Amino acid sequence: QLVESGGGLVQTGGSLNLSCVATGRTFSSFSSYAMGWFRQAPGKERKFVAAINLSGQDTHYADSLSGRFTISRDNAKNTVYLQMNSLKPEDTAVYYCAATSKFGVGLIISEGLYDYWGQGAQVTVSS
Repeated sequence: QLVESGGGLVQTGGSLNLSCVATGRTFSSFSSYAMGWFRQAPGKERKFVAAINLSGQDTHYADSLSGRFTISRDNAKNTVYLQMNSLKPEDTAVYYCAATSKFGVGLIISEGLYDYWGQGAQVTVSS
């Protein structure tokens, strides 16, 4: 399973670092999984935030983030991270990590292509 942590309440301009740990037999070869982060704001559809390939050398971000977020992974720790800086109220959402091993070494940005999802972590940015 995928377990997110690190969410919480932060003021505008603040930072948070989300973690997603992959556990269990399914993820015994974590480095075989492309990983992604998505978010769902209240009353809105879930949207792509960031993706990272198997090795961690390639990443891709939603255009709207303007370089404020950084995705990374530590395959030795079965963990993917999302460092979020200069947070804005519009970043308020539930953040989900996702995993798939079906598509080789590429970056996966389509929600429908992910097989495994975490339970989500609430991020609230106050103005």
